[in-house]
Amino acid sequence: MLRCANLARRRANVGGLSAALLRPFAAATPAPAAEGAVPSVVVAPVGRRSFRGGVAPAASRRSPPRAGRPFSSDAGPDDDEDDSPLHQPREAMHYDVVIVGGGPAGLAASIRLKQLCSSRGVDLSVCVLEKGSEVGAHVLSGNVFDPKALEELLSHSEGGSDGWTDALQESQGSHATPVTEDAFLVLTEAGGSYRIPNFLLPSQLHNEGNYVISLSKLTRYLGEMAEGLGVEIYPGFAADEVLYADGNGGVRGVATKDVGIGKDGAPKDTFERGVELLGRQTLFAEGARGSCSESVMKKFDLRKEAGADVQHFGLGIKEVWEVPEENFQKGFVQHTLGFPLQSSVTDKVYGGSFLYHQEPNLVLCGLVVGLDYENPYLNPYQEFQRWKTHPAIKSHLEGGTCIQYGARVLNEGGYHSLPKLTFPGGMLLGCSAGFLNAVKIKGSHSAIKSGIVAAESVYESLAGGEGAEEKAVATTGEIDAGESQTEVAEYADNMEKNWVYDELREVRNCHEAFSRWGVGGGLLYTGIAAHVTKGREPWRLPGVSSEAAKTDSKATKPAEGFQPIEYPAPDGILTFDLLTNLQRSGTYHEDDQPSHLRIKADVADVPDKVSLQVYAAPESRFCPAGVYEYPEGKLVINAQNCIHCKCCSIKMPKEYIDWTVPEGGGGPQYQVM
Repeated sequence: MLRCANLARRRANVGGLSAALLRPFAAATPAPAAEGAVPSVVVAPVGRRSFRGGVAPAASRRSPPRAGRPFSSDAGPDDDEDDSPLHQPREAMHYDVVIVGGGPAGLAASIRLKQLCSSRGVDLSVCVLEKGSEVGAHVLSGNVFDPKALEELLSHSEGGSDGWTDALQESQGSHATPVTEDAFLVLTEAGGSYRIPNFLLPSQLHNEGNYVISLSKLTRYLGEMAEGLGVEIYPGFAADEVLYADGNGGVRGVATKDVGIGKDGAPKDTFERGVELLGRQTLFAEGARGSCSESVMKKFDLRKEAGADVQHFGLGIKEVWEVPEENFQKGFVQHTLGFPLQSSVTDKVYGGSFLYHQEPNLVLCGLVVGLDYENPYLNPYQEFQRWKTHPAIKSHLEGGTCIQYGARVLNEGGYHSLPKLTFPGGMLLGCSAGFLNAVKIKGSHSAIKSGIVAAESVYESLAGGEGAEEKAVATTGEIDAGESQTEVAEYADNMEKNWVYDELREVRNCHEAFSRWGVGGGLLYTGIAAHVTKGREPWRLPGVSSEAAKTDSKATKPAEGFQPIEYPAPDGILTFDLLTNLQRSGTYHEDDQPSHLRIKADVADVPDKVSLQVYAAPESRFCPAGVYEYPEGKLVINAQNCIHCKCCSIKMPKEYIDWTVPEGGGGPQYQVM
């Protein structure tokens, strides 16, 4: 029972931070990246990671380990065995199912698994790891929410699917506001706007029956539901390493990050080794560009196995405003193209904006910029601030107060970029797989559905057949040493047969149409696909385009072909400087720890010789948290500013950054995102 004591001690150690971290809208001021600042980290190139590490500062809700769960200390030591605490064996905890990521997909999977345990009679032990300080702390989305997958999930619960909006309000004090009006505008540089009639829009863009919600609040609601069903949830514990079996190379589980390592890489007095969480099946539901998910995709070559194109991403930047009653329009939903990203029908910058009115008086607004843009001088954050000055946007925010800020990358590749979903010992869920529908501007419903399908497939594999109960970790307390890692291929088959794939298949060529022909050609093609072919066109646009093979990093062109962009100064009322807004994200990291943003050894010269010299240091502009800067021509990484958007791992020249997890619980503390 040593680990029970260790987990309890860790929670006690961080309890003093909880109030500061989790107070709504409170923020720890990030280290400045402005002139005269002391840089937090000057990055030296690193090679193979010499340690793994980190435990969470805070957790508002955690399930204690079940009484009687055995903890073993027989996990093998690291390669270079010595007396250092960094190389001591890790303790191990055994589960039937380990889920990495406490977002909509992971929690939906955990809930459905426990529903099946109750209805079918064979119990499985289920654990959810979440790197945020609490469930929902790292969740950010638009969000106009399609409830069909959630209602399917809740239909299997005792109370049914009716009344989830009231339950969300009672649980989290957060409204699910029915959409009452749906507008799509094209904005002009001169301040004008043109509304596209709804009947011309793709049916997937229509929002009748949908709700304006806070996804971070909905996730907390799902977390409470999962805990009530017996799921063990550990927020504040970051999965740092995927564990592979010696035999078939299948996934055995994950290891959490060591905690208490100083900037110099040496263990501090507070050091504790990470824990191995071993599962008969491990479900990766980390969201877009999850570090463990990327490791698994590389290990098993899942994109090549599926014949998939490279994944493309967008960067979503969002603010939440409280507005006066006279400006509030309950349930109003607006999307735009044009200003500031596109000034002509041939512009190829892929992206647009959203603006939603949520009760009681909130406006959720943001800009999504496709990361396959070419101009290295483009600054997504500054474009977002500029967008708010357009009359069609400004009128919604006047007299209001910005209360939260954040950013996150999202998948945009769609159907053609989906990897193989399964591998020995596990599977990919939600945005870890790439199920977001960029045309529909939604992904939460697909994530929840993938969690449901994954749970049903896993349950049939682990709990079906003779003797299943005797093999379950819920019964025995540990995984049978002779059990090999099974690939549950039925999950992929079942996903291909449901509406998630139908939605994505219908609009599978639309992103490439925008990339090839600009906003005008993209809109025209999307209209034809939505109203005429409905996904039945026999061609595959990415399959014949050399541009489709380019990663978003390779899409950036040398600075010599562009002019620097002069952005207007912020007024502090409607528009804000980056560091002021960053405080609204509540971002916090333990200062005395190694940087989790590491320069890859094989491209160590890229920052100085390529990024700065050829591309004019685009990372100093595309990062929405001011992490990267070049004072006196030398790269400085302010890692404690990081809001875990993952943009740097995608858009850096030659992808020179290795994004690893910091100590668990670090990062943004989103409350209403």
